[in-house]
Amino acid sequence: MAFHHEKLLDETSWQLLNALQTNARLSFSELGRMVKLSSPAAAERIRRLEEAGVIVGYQAQLNAKEIGLPLSAIIQLTTSPEKYPQIIDLVNDLPEVLECHHVTGNYSFSLKVIAASIAHLEELIGKLSLYGKTSTSIILSSPVNARVINPKYLPGI
Repeated sequence: MAFHHEKLLDETSWQLLNALQTNARLSFSELGRMVKLSSPAAAERIRRLEEAGVIVGYQAQLNAKEIGLPLSAIIQLTTSPEKYPQIIDLVNDLPEVLECHHVTGNYSFSLKVIAASIAHLEELIGKLSLYGKTSTSIILSSPVNARVINPKYLPGI
């Protein structure tokens, strides 16, 4: 089974993607050295990956604990489909919601949230509970966090 960007995603592109996923601040000259390309060639390859929609953005990762948000949790929300637009509007307006996924299974939505305290988390749960039943799990630790996408997961590679 082929995927859409098969020709663009050769071994060199994957080396660049792995490097950028690990450290998006690498310069084009550093990236070029890593994959044996000139700086302009590395920049052009990355530009093509961006234009193809393979690279969708760059961001700084913050340590939520260091900025006063030490509590992380997963909130599962069960609700009816007619409430989905309201919920999507709500979660887009809640800065504490880091991720929101419409999921299959017993729940409608799965959210990853951060909070300053148990009281703050309780307030978030209260806002979501207006739209359905919630189930909350506080995250104790994250043994795997922000893993890079590797080509070994793709069929035929």
